[in-house]
Order: sequence, then structure tokens, then C-alpha cells
Amino acid sequence: MSNKDSFHSLKTLDVQGKTYHYYSLPEAGQTLGDLSRLPFSLKVLTENLLRHEDGDTVDETQIRAMHDWMKEQKSSAEIQYRPARVLMQDFTGVPGVVDLAAMRNAMSAAGKDPARINPLSAVDLVIDHSVMVDHFGDPSAFKDNVAIEMERNRERYEFLRWGQNAFNNFRVVPPGTGICHQVNLEYLGKTVWTKEEEGKTFAFPDTLVGTDSHTTMINGLGILGWGVGGIEAEAAMLGQPVSMLIPEVVGFKITGKLREGITATDLVLTVTQMLREKGVVGKFVEFYGDGLKDMPVADRATIANMAPEYGATSGFFPVDEQTIDYMRLTGRDEEQLALVEAYAKAQGLWREPGHEPIYSDTLELDMGDVEASLAGPKRPQDRVALSNMKASFELLMQTSDNSSAGDDERLQSEGGQTAVEVEQSYEHADSQEVHLNGETMRLDPGAVVIAAITSCTNTSNPSVMMAAGLVARKALEKGLVTKPWVKTSLAPGSKVVTDYLKAGGFQDDLDKLGFNLVGYGCTTCIGNSGPLPEPIEQGIQDGDLTVASVLSGNRNFEGRVHPLVKTNWLASPPLVVAYALAGNVRVDLTREPIGQDPQGNPVYMSDIWPSQQEIADAVEKVKTDMFRKEYSAVFDGDETWQSIAVPQSKVYEWNDQSTYIQHPPFFEGMGVEPEPMQDVKGARILALLGDSVTTDHISPAGAIKADSPAGRYLQGHGVEPKHFNSYGSRRGNHEVMMRGTFANVRIRNEMLDGVEGGYTRHVPSGEQMAIYDAAMAYRNEDTPLVVIAGKEYGTGSSRDWAAKGTRLLGVKAVVAESYERIHRSNLIGMGVMPLQFPEGVDRKTLGLTGEETISLTGMDGDITPGQAVTMVVDYPDGKQETVTLKSRIDTPNEAKYYANGGILHYVLREMIKEA
Repeated sequence: MSNKDSFHSLKTLDVQGKTYHYYSLPEAGQTLGDLSRLPFSLKVLTENLLRHEDGDTVDETQIRAMHDWMKEQKSSAEIQYRPARVLMQDFTGVPGVVDLAAMRNAMSAAGKDPARINPLSAVDLVIDHSVMVDHFGDPSAFKDNVAIEMERNRERYEFLRWGQNAFNNFRVVPPGTGICHQVNLEYLGKTVWTKEEEGKTFAFPDTLVGTDSHTTMINGLGILGWGVGGIEAEAAMLGQPVSMLIPEVVGFKITGKLREGITATDLVLTVTQMLREKGVVGKFVEFYGDGLKDMPVADRATIANMAPEYGATSGFFPVDEQTIDYMRLTGRDEEQLALVEAYAKAQGLWREPGHEPIYSDTLELDMGDVEASLAGPKRPQDRVALSNMKASFELLMQTSDNSSAGDDERLQSEGGQTAVEVEQSYEHADSQEVHLNGETMRLDPGAVVIAAITSCTNTSNPSVMMAAGLVARKALEKGLVTKPWVKTSLAPGSKVVTDYLKAGGFQDDLDKLGFNLVGYGCTTCIGNSGPLPEPIEQGIQDGDLTVASVLSGNRNFEGRVHPLVKTNWLASPPLVVAYALAGNVRVDLTREPIGQDPQGNPVYMSDIWPSQQEIADAVEKVKTDMFRKEYSAVFDGDETWQSIAVPQSKVYEWNDQSTYIQHPPFFEGMGVEPEPMQDVKGARILALLGDSVTTDHISPAGAIKADSPAGRYLQGHGVEPKHFNSYGSRRGNHEVMMRGTFANVRIRNEMLDGVEGGYTRHVPSGEQMAIYDAAMAYRNEDTPLVVIAGKEYGTGSSRDWAAKGTRLLGVKAVVAESYERIHRSNLIGMGVMPLQFPEGVDRKTLGLTGEETISLTGMDGDITPGQAVTMVVDYPDGKQETVTLKSRIDTPNEAKYYANGGILHYVLREMIKEA
């Protein structure tokens, strides 16, 4: 770890007889100025810069900017951050592994040892996004669902199994094991990481980026991490820095204690509502205050998990006694615990009573004010008090609601079978008669047709899981049963949950109400809820009924849970059980009976709701041995996983017939030295787009339509529409993904009048066609392409295929009025030039219609940050306009990446030269 150490911060720390080397924040503060009141999360970033100061990617100015942040509590400085490790789930992780495999092919083609291509940072990929709730409510549901999952995803799993064996620094947690964030919290996270180098052991904060937005859950363990797009994750995997602006940090002060009957879920929904109202998008949130003293890590992790829902980059909790207690409970060894405490205290990363850092802004919550809550019907920040739930739903029934959450949110999905086309009207017909399992019943508006204990958000928290078990037990004692139209499921984030539910006898109680284990994965929370019983689906459609799901998840955007379920309510696991018993969200659980006992007496929720003491007693059954047992074999998998035939080859043997995994063409014909940069001449406009085009508009997402280019490709390869699966499941096949790029049903190409969806006009033929088809026609004509756009191009979540697909369609440059920072970076990472109009010039002032040809000069020769590029527009009538654009390659590193054709090309060439 040789570096410049300009601030003379390298010191040693002795813990239990072992010497650790570390870059000391207090020592650096002697030169920089006092860092003690810097927010904890920014202290972690500052240490990262101190440790990686090389004078090139990280220099003194970046480190000084961290101290100077305290002057105005904000900064425009950009820093280069290197996380210790990378976390992936299977949907977003597969493309990264595909790229690594392709790099091995390229290494071999260059005559070098392909085995030199490995992640340079530790990578863990957890297969959790593929299991669906096809079977439920019976003892064999788990076994049956896993069998279907293995059959449905065999091609992908064969590939990941190969990667597990072929790559160093890369581990795979097999299917049927857990959810990535819960596995990270309970096992992978260390809080303090160590690394051996030149005979010395270096200690530093555990940090990570993940290819799932809920990576923030690990913030509850004092570990800084957040979700990024695939390109940034791949860069981090290969030792490249993540470029970021020093964020504003909003302090959230926690005081008091939760009242009797109130859960951690109620708390997080309140926090989410408050922070959404505050406005924390793009900012860090950091929790402080003496209310943290008695807040267990499980509750902290629930709050940190939902950072994407309240809009923050991270939701950070500092290290303290609760951190140590949780790590001990979950089986981390005592040597690690001693290191975490000693290191955190030496670095000023340990939470001390009364300590208040300097924040950009603050807000405060007395936990005694939190009330029982749900959130819905379609946004996680729209909290509804349990006492108002009935009235809230009735209001929906009276109004035709058109207040969309925004297409970008409605379409947001990191996997699953998300349906994106859901009617927004809550108007309905009368209830429907339904025949199910030999019974006749009425399906009413507000019927709970899905009740799912799901998602790491809550299943990682023993208190709410035990509470669900207690509600089930008390309900059975009162003779209550689940309503027959409710699809019930239990999908914990780790096998430990099953162990402690069984230890308390609660799994039997839950089973009797239909909450049998269906899988260890994200399931309903990401849209993998599976089909409803056919008579229920038919009844909903016949009556155009507004029905409900109640789930212990973190997202409830329209269409995310199930295409026929218009209202989706986030709730604690015990409330999920309660609503399964009530059967309808129009039952006021605070005043009306939840059901009747066998004698016909009313039973109220208060009769079956456990006390805090009962929950605490049940939580005592959670033992360290459970964690040690389950995580001792976390990478092994079951017999089916182990039986997958894996070629013992350094280079992957691509199967041309696979529709899930294909060899991407990114490195075809790549030489050891990059080809000289060239100007773009005579380009056509592939798409003419307006303002705020998001990465969800650009990137393939959701269901694949049979008549789309991707649908036609799959049918041409023998895949029937019912077996299409989603774009997310096929991210390892560029042929599918490039066909789905710019194919979103809501995108509007201004080259066409009043047409929504992924279409364009081919010039000069004038024919309207799918954007993919036009791009291929232009390729056959040897015509380069550009995309023209308005303001805020590429807003939304970072999506790697928004940039990868753009590159594969043949787009050489995007010209926009402004960019979202991360998508701009991703375009460069894929070798696409982002260019910006000068102030006062745009597609409208130029009168662009898509009929023009575009030439870009000044792109040949050396590329420098912010350089001028001349755009010449040739109009059909012979007129010509010249505009000076600004290259949005902003840093020397980005210039290197672009000159090489992308970040992966740059890294690959460096590895070839070193081999």
C-alpha cells in the first residue's frame, strides 16, 4: 500500500498482541485541521483517500476538500473512491461476470494467460433474485419452487457455477440460501477490513459498492456501502476508482424509545416519509443521537435498507456497543470484535454519547411519536397510519387517481417479473362470486389477495419475525384462519430465520395459517410473487376489482408486485399475518373485529397482538450457534447445485444456442494499442429526445413483448412467449438487451408525431421502425449514429445496459443540454462520447427533426477533459449550421477510458501489457 502519505498519517495499532498498520484520521488532522466533527460517513471516505493517495487518481487537493467540506457543509469537489469489495445479486451480477469471461477470451486471443483476469477486489455474488412463488401454502412449497427455479435458470446457473470455480476473489452464494443484503449483514460484513501487503497487516473500514440499490442495508453495521450500476461495479472489481462528488450529509437525530406494540417497520416507514419530505436525493443520511444507545443493529439495518426509498445514497449508523453485540450474536470471532472496537475508537469512528458532528442539515424524531403504520398504495414514502387505513382505501375507491409516481419510479425494477402496464384507475365494479377449492365466496374490493412475509428489509429482524410468529400462535388459539382468497408466503433472507422460528415453535404456527416457507430470496418484493389462483385472477378481471397486497417489503410501485394488484401496502410481518386473517384492507384493525372465534365471538387485533416482553422473550431463542451452523456451508449449495456439470476451463465455453448467456462483442478485434481517435462524419440521428429521459427509459426492463425485436429474437431461437422471462433475467445476453435498449413503452422520440415507445424513423427511407431495427439498417449502410437529447439526460438509477446498449446500437456520441453525472460517466465507460450544447442552443433552436446529418470534428488526436468539439449540421434543404460543443469527458482518467474504447478495454490492455 505504498503511497505519498502527504499528511504523515500512517501509524500502527496493537490489538491482542497483533500489530496493524492504518492511516490515522487524528494524525492527518494535525496537518489538515481537526476532523473530529466531520460526519462519520465522510471520515470513512477521508480514510479511503489517505490510504490511496498516489498523486494521480488521488491527490492532496481531494483530501483537503474533505476537511474543507465542514466550512459550508457541501462541496463541488470530485473524489476517487476505492471500496474494499463488491456485492452482487444474480440479475445485475451476471453481466459483470459475462464481461470478465469475455475479457479472458480477449486475453487468450492476445496470446496471454487468461487466468490473469480476475477481480482485484473481493466479489460476492448471491443468487437471490430468481426464485418465484409458484407454489405456496403447503409443506413442499420450498422444495417445489427451488426445483422450478433451477430448471428455469439452469443456463445462467451453469455459467455462474463456472465462474465460481474459474475466478479468484470471486464467491457465489448458491440459490436457496438467502438474500444478498441479509447474508452481507449476518456474515460477509466485517466493519473493519484487513489486507496483507509486504509482510504488513493493514486495517481499514469495510466499504463496498453493490449492484443492488438496497446495498445500503449494511450501513446499519457501520459499513459504508451503496448501490451502483454494473459498469461502476465492474470498474471497482478491477481496481478502478469510483468517481463521486463529496455529498451533503443530512443528520437525523433519534431520541426516545418505541411505544408498546410499535415495530421497527413502523419506525422505518415514518423515517422514510420524513426524509422524502425533507429531500435527501443524492445525499448521505447519518443517524445520531442518544436514541441509538438502545437501538439494536437489526432495527438500524431495517432503516438503512430503505435509503433508496427515502432517496439517500446511504443511511449510515456509526459503530458502537450495539455493533459489537450484533457481531458477537451472529458468530463473528472475538479477534475481529476486538479489532473493530479498537480501530473505531482510534479513528474517531466510535459513537460517543452526546457527540454531534457537523451536518449539512438536520431533522429529529422522538421514537415515542411513532405509530402503527403501512405505506401505499404505490409509493413507499406514502405512510398511512393503521387507524386511517380503511378511510385511506375508501378514498381511493371514490376517486380516479391519476397522480402517478412518475414513469421512472413505476418502471423501476432490479429484477423479477415486474409488469409495467397497470391501469391507474381505482374505480371498480361490484364484488365477484368466486369458486375456489370447492368453496364459493365473494371477492370484494380491497380484498387482500397477496400477504407476503418477504424481503431482507424485515426478515433480517428477529423482533418482527418473532412477532409474526406470536400473532400466528395467538390467532390459532382464538380459532382464526386465513381467508381462502389470500395467497400467503414466507420467504426469509437467510436460513437462520427458519432455525429460530422452529426453535420457538412459530414455524408450525405460521404453517397452519398458510405461511409456509416458499424460498430464501427476494420473491414478492421484486415482483416474483408468481400467479394467483386462476379463479382469483379471473374474478379480479371480471369485476375490474381494486384488490390489495400486503407485504413486508421495501417497494410497492404500481405493477411491481403483481400486474392485477393495483394497491400494494408495505407493512410489518405481524401486520401481514393480521391482514391475511382479516382478508381485506377495508377492515379497520384498530376498531373492528379481525374475525370470529368458533363460538361466533368477535376477535380483535388487540387480542392477538404480542407485548414487547413476549417478543423480547421470543428473541432470546435466537442463538449464535444458528448463525455459525448456517453460514459454515453458505457457499456449498444443495445437491442440485453441486451436480451442475462445470467445465474445468480457464476460458468459458460459450454456447451459441443459449438465450441467457452470450459472448459479448465488446472486445472483438481489439489490439494491444487503441486505434487512433476519429471524427464522426455523416452520422444520422437515431433518436431525438426531450428533457429528463431516464435510464429506465433507455435500459431494457420489465416484460418482453412478443412482437418486439427481443421477442422476435427469442421466438426465432425456439423460446415461446410464456418462457420469455424478463429482460432482467436475460442481462447476460447482449442480443436480447441491445434489442430492448430505447424500447421502453413510455419513451417519446420527437422524430415521430404522437408515437410512444421504442420507435424511430429511418432516413432517408422515411420508414417508421423499431429503434433496434433502424440501428441495424444504418449499420448495414455503414452509417454512424448519434442521439440528441434535452436536459438531465440519463437521470435515475445507474443502469449499465443504458450505456452498453447505446454502444452496441452503434451510437458514437450523445449530444444533450445536460447530463446526470453517473450515466455520463457510464457512457464514457463504454466508449460513447457525451457532448453538451452551449447555453442557449438546443435541438429546438437548431430546428432538428431527425432528417439532418451530423458531423463531429475535433475528436481525432489526443482527448483532453472538457475539450471543444465542432458539430456541423447539414439540413435536407442544403443549409448548414455549425455549433461548438463541450466534451463532457471531465477528468484525465475518463479521457484514458474513452481513448481506449471504454473502461474495460483500458483495464484489459493494461493487463495484457503487464502479462
